[in-house]
Amino acid sequence: MILEVATLDVRAGLGPSFERDFATASALIRSIPGYLSHELQRCIETEGRYLLLVRWETVSAHTEGFRKSAQYAQWKGLLHPYYNPFPVVEHYRRVPEGPA
Repeated sequence: MILEVATLDVRAGLGPSFERDFATASALIRSIPGYLSHELQRCIETEGRYLLLVRWETVSAHTEGFRKSAQYAQWKGLLHPYYNPFPVVEHYRRVPEGPA
């Protein structure tokens, strides 16, 4: 499992509209093969900052499957106008617990 992490800084005053459009966009990402789950967290300390966490089976499910899809074009149209600056997206893999 791969965890996609993106810090989203939304333009001032647009948080409620962003959250509404994100709810619409969520259906788009759910339809992608290799998608597992996602969640959006609102920052307590910084107004307009969100953390997007998406779980994928593989990195390519995100970078190839989603980003090259028609659904991504719709996602981009709905959500990208809200960001300033454009978010940095990184992928993480869980570190197994156990003896060192």
